[in-house]
Amino acid sequence: MEAVPAGARTAGDPYLPESGNGGYHVVSYDLDLKYRVATNRLDGTAVIRATSVQGLSSFSLDLVRLRASRVRVNGSKRTRFTQSATKLTVRPDEPIGLGELFTVEIEYSGSPAPRRSPWGLVGWEELTDGVIVASQPSGAPTWFPCNDHPADKASYRIRVTCEQAYTVLANGVLFEHTISAGRGTWSFEQPEPTSTYLATVQIGRYASTRRDLAGIPGVVAYAPEVEARVRADFDPLERMMSYFIEAFGPYPFADYSVVVTADDLEIPLEAQGVAIFGANHADGRGGSERLIAHELAHQWFGNSVGIAAWKHIWLNEGFACYAEWLWSEHSGRQSADELARGYHAGLRSLPQDILVGDPGPSLMFDDRVYKRGALTLHALRVTLGDESFFGLLKAWTASRRHATATTDNFRTLAEAHSGLDLARFFDHWLFAHRLPRLPRTARVRS
Repeated sequence: MEAVPAGARTAGDPYLPESGNGGYHVVSYDLDLKYRVATNRLDGTAVIRATSVQGLSSFSLDLVRLRASRVRVNGSKRTRFTQSATKLTVRPDEPIGLGELFTVEIEYSGSPAPRRSPWGLVGWEELTDGVIVASQPSGAPTWFPCNDHPADKASYRIRVTCEQAYTVLANGVLFEHTISAGRGTWSFEQPEPTSTYLATVQIGRYASTRRDLAGIPGVVAYAPEVEARVRADFDPLERMMSYFIEAFGPYPFADYSVVVTADDLEIPLEAQGVAIFGANHADGRGGSERLIAHELAHQWFGNSVGIAAWKHIWLNEGFACYAEWLWSEHSGRQSADELARGYHAGLRSLPQDILVGDPGPSLMFDDRVYKRGALTLHALRVTLGDESFFGLLKAWTASRRHATATTDNFRTLAEAHSGLDLARFFDHWLFAHRLPRLPRTARVRS
């Protein structure tokens, strides 16, 4: 009898070779988290539904710092497992057949903390009084067992129980909030496919304001001491949502939440249906308006239209950066063309040593990926003209809605949409070190 193989212990993304796992795709995560803010103690139960893509004698999940105490596969009383510093390996009593839908229930606990990565600390992190989860690109395993690869999207149900004084926000729609014995339980459901790095939990002593964002239910949660600044700075959010729907197509999720922490943060963070800002990003004078636009645009570019591998990250960041320029233009400030030419001049003075379409892991978050990615889109806009370009953006978000994509997918769609051969264009902008010249004539959208 032929032996049933084990699932690979990595999903094979060369940028994060130790993250992700082979042999299956996750369908859904159901997370029940009991957390004590005062002691940073997390007790969790994860119920994971997955489909095998090969016969499996064993499979692995990513899990960091937290320890599993019990694992069950398909309702078994107890399933054998082993755990290393970053992997939980499960050996079901019976092999799992090809194409089989199976369920894994994992009980785990510990004191969660961010993991160190080449890009800094990522994952579950204590604030002065509360929690922030910032998982991009490899921090999701610091708070739940998962298949931590951007292309393995799944639905989520997240329940968090913590001290009653705290507010919890997570991905999806809040469908239940109960209080018992001085502790509150917050339950959220996110049916749309979500990458692990975009799953989040935010815990703090927040006040909140509900907003109608061009027909999309919105919540702005904030530390009470920054309320006045938050109200001023996030006032454009409804107009921003309205314009982005016009420019990019329908908003892809059921709602949108913004969190402004009491702590300062180095940069704002996107999650699926959520954006997180620090107190330093609310100055009361609109100083972070471009960042607010950037994070909102990620709901289309990066969250709904996800990336198949990390080398395609310009599809997230270049698009979100260009959305900043579009919002500036729409708001009557600097045009996208003026901004593009200014940033192009700045990039000419920097080292010409990056391939934006495949920057490598050490440069994947380099600002040149963001700016040159945005310049690529502006050059494409000038080349195609506004009508064709904005039609392409809507076709892109519609054709890849809640899916993943590659640079080749975008090039192919752009060529089909425009009728032009754009191979040389994308090769020069994304796969050559030397910065191309910008086309001279910009067709400004009316």
